[in-house]
Amino acid sequence: MKLGVIDVGGGVRGSYGAGVLDFCMDRGISFDYGIGVSAGAANIVSYLAGQRGRNYRFYTDYAFRPQYMGLGNFIRTRNYIGLDYIYTTLSAAGGEDPLDYRLVNECGKTLYIVATDALTGEPLYFDAVNDMDQDDYDAIKGSCCVPVVNKPYPVHGVPCYDGGISDPVPLEKAFADGCDHVVLILTRPRDDYRTPKKDVRMARFMRKYPAAAKKMAERSYIYNGGLDLAKEYEAEGKVTIIAPKDISGMKTLTKDRAAIAKLYSEGYEDAKVLEKFL
Repeated sequence: MKLGVIDVGGGVRGSYGAGVLDFCMDRGISFDYGIGVSAGAANIVSYLAGQRGRNYRFYTDYAFRPQYMGLGNFIRTRNYIGLDYIYTTLSAAGGEDPLDYRLVNECGKTLYIVATDALTGEPLYFDAVNDMDQDDYDAIKGSCCVPVVNKPYPVHGVPCYDGGISDPVPLEKAFADGCDHVVLILTRPRDDYRTPKKDVRMARFMRKYPAAAKKMAERSYIYNGGLDLAKEYEAEGKVTIIAPKDISGMKTLTKDRAAIAKLYSEGYEDAKVLEKFL
């Protein structure tokens, strides 16, 4: 059986997925294939590198540094989230918490990183091996580039936004690539459907990139359709959904260390259902 994992990300709510994947490392649960969206891409890359606890440090420690995200960044660079600080200064070889990219490159697993082409609004699927290299993690930066609070991040010359705009629940990609079963890690409760109001409001600030703005305005319908599809596959025995029971109002960029740590612990606990794959 080809077993896949999808981590949909969600900013600091991604700590839930970090807990799930740390449990998988502790129990030796292995996936053949993965897709990471936004923060979910960072989670799965650390999982493939076998770096247990690395993501937790980013969510509960580094995320509270002004260089990581903050108004000062936005005033200086028009980027609230310091993508270069996170994925180069901290993550490069010689950085404070480097990614062991050699192990990612040699693990023999497939990982796609979802970003959104800011010019077309369409999803881009970057390969963690072929589209990245040691200390070149631009694909993750593009996948994590939140519209409005950040300018599009260029990946191979293409301006990119967060992958959650165009393909927030990439199940169709996973099954098209031959997965027999997919573990889907959500960072909202499984019955928490998006409403369009916030997405439409954000789209109004993206006029420079009209195709991406249109996709942002439609984001709630895309996400909700993906969630419905996941439940259909779940009923057929093709998907295992892991989702928090409650996120206590946490948003993408909420700075609440206790809430972030709690979500991580819940993810770790909820992942026990995956022991069936041992």
